[in-house]
Amino acid sequence: MSLPLNPKPFLNRLTGKPVMVKLRVGMEYKGCLVSVHGYVGMQRANTEEYIDGALCGHLGKVLIR
Repeated sequence: MSLPLNPKPFLNRLTGKPVMVKLRVGMEYKGCLVSVHGYVGMQRANTEEYIDGALCGHLGKVLIR
């Protein structure tokens, strides 16, 4: 059994890099990670929304909780 991983240092290393977040309902958000708030919030820039793999729109700044 592996030890639990603290996600905060991992997410902090991704700041300023392009990341993709996939929600349980199937939507995906691709954009540059601006900051991480605790364990539940991610601020993104130049964000694009994808549903079922198809680009649905350019959202710009987004906060995902």
